[in-house]
Amino acid sequence: MDVASIFAEHHVGLVRLALIMLGDQASAEDVVQEAFARTHAGRGRLRDADKALAYVRSAVLNGCRSVLRRRATVFRRAVPYEPPVWSAESAVLLGEERREVLRALRELPRRQREALTLRYYFDLTDQEVADTMRISASTARSTIARGLAALGRALGEDS
Repeated sequence: MDVASIFAEHHVGLVRLALIMLGDQASAEDVVQEAFARTHAGRGRLRDADKALAYVRSAVLNGCRSVLRRRATVFRRAVPYEPPVWSAESAVLLGEERREVLRALRELPRRQREALTLRYYFDLTDQEVADTMRISASTARSTIARGLAALGRALGEDS
């Protein structure tokens, strides 16, 4: 059985498997695509072509584990920030400001949203953001800058 026929027959099921593991459709599809791409690239090294489906399935699970490990590393470093609250009024205003920022953040493109969240919520360095997102450090810096500018515009701030 060749990789193309395995893809045609099992792609949807493998995406479902990855979705159950990751809880995120986009990540699940990425993991499955990567598994098929690697299998296709290394198809000449497969000793037993009949075990290609098992190999792809294993590659999908390994890809899911890698994604979950990266996520766990990011979340382990996260320290929740609770600013001081001096009165009930300031607590209400602070809560509304947070909601407004979160709404504006959700409207950003995914990559900018991820970069800003990693940089400012998880307090990662530009290099750590780049490593987490698997992009270069200069791309991470420019994505963060574009995201901040778009967030400022969405919040009506002049920068």
